[in-house]
Amino acid sequence: MEKKRRAIALYSGGLDSTLAIKLIQNQGIDVIAVHFYTGFCITETKRRRGEKKPDGSSYMNPALKYAAKYGFRLEIVDISEDYFDIVTNPKYGYGANINPCIDCRAFMYKKAKELMKEFDADFIISGEVLNQRPMSQHLKAMKTIEREAGVEGLVLKPLSAKVLPPTIPEIKGWVDREKLEGIVGRSRKRQLQLAKELGIDEFEQPAGGCCYLTDENFARKYLETLSVENRITREDLYLLTIGRHFRLPTGTKVVVSRNEGEGNFIRGLKNNYWFFEPVGKGAVAIAKTIEDRPLTEEEIKNIADLVARYSKTDEDGKINIRYSSPASENRVEGTVEGRRLQEETIESWRI
Repeated sequence: MEKKRRAIALYSGGLDSTLAIKLIQNQGIDVIAVHFYTGFCITETKRRRGEKKPDGSSYMNPALKYAAKYGFRLEIVDISEDYFDIVTNPKYGYGANINPCIDCRAFMYKKAKELMKEFDADFIISGEVLNQRPMSQHLKAMKTIEREAGVEGLVLKPLSAKVLPPTIPEIKGWVDREKLEGIVGRSRKRQLQLAKELGIDEFEQPAGGCCYLTDENFARKYLETLSVENRITREDLYLLTIGRHFRLPTGTKVVVSRNEGEGNFIRGLKNNYWFFEPVGKGAVAIAKTIEDRPLTEEEIKNIADLVARYSKTDEDGKINIRYSSPASENRVEGTVEGRRLQEETIESWRI
C-alpha cells in the first residue's frame, strides 16, 4: 500500500497560505501547518505582551485563529533566538526598510527542511505568489532562496505552480499539477474567487504591515540607534518594537510606554536599565546611557519631565516620578518632581 504523502506548510494565517493548504489537502495529502515566530510579527508580539486593540479587544495571532477555524494541524516554532543574525547581517541585504526578505525566507525553508525529518514529511508548501512582492517573490529570488536553503525542488507553491518549474512532488505524481493554480502578480481577484470555491469565508485582509522589519518607523529607529551607538544588540531590536523613543541631547536613549501592555513589558526590564515610574497613573520609561555611564541629575530631571508629559499630572502639570538605576550593589533610587515638557522640546528629542 502506497504511503500517504505529507507536507510541511509555511503558514502565516493569511489568505494565500490558507488557500495553499486547502489545495493540497484536497488532493488527499496530509498537511502540517508551521508558523515561525521571529520576534518581529506585529500581531503576535502584541498578543504575547498582553496588549489590547483600541476597541479593548485582544490581539490574536492569525495563524492560531484560522488554523483552528479551518481545522489545520498547527505547530508554532519560535526561531527568534536564531533570527538575530538574519536581521543584523543579511547576506542578500534589505528591502525598502530593514526587511531581509531573501535571507528570512531561506532561513525559514532551512527550518522547514529540519521539520520534514521530524514529522516524516515529503515536501514543503508555501502560499507565495510569483511577482506578488518585489524583493523575494520574483523567479530569480525564488531560485536563490531555495538554493541557499538546500530545498531545490522540494518547495511547492500551489497558487503559482502552473507558471513555475515542476517540483519533485509534481514530477513524482504525488500532486496533480493540473489541479493547482497559475496566479501571477499583486491582484487578488483569483484568490478571492478561489476562497469562495474552497469555503474560505473569513480571512485577514492584507495590510502589508504584519512584520516590524517592513515598518518605516521601525527602520528609522533602527538606523538611528546604529548611527549613534555604533551597534545593535538583540535587546535593542526588541525594544524598537515598543514605546515612544527619544534621544536626549547627551545621547541617552529613553523609551516611554504607550499602553498598559508596553508598561508591563518595560517593568520587566527595570533591573537592566534606569527605570522611571510616576507616583500615580501614567507611563513608565527606561533609559540607557552611551557607554553605560550613570545618569546626571539634569538627565534624571529631563526624563522625569518627559514621563510627566504622558502621565496624569496635577493642574500645574506636575507629578512625582520615582527612579532607580540598574540593579547593582550601588543601586541609586529616588523621587523627583516631573513637570510636563513643552511639545517643541519633546519633538526635538523624538526619534
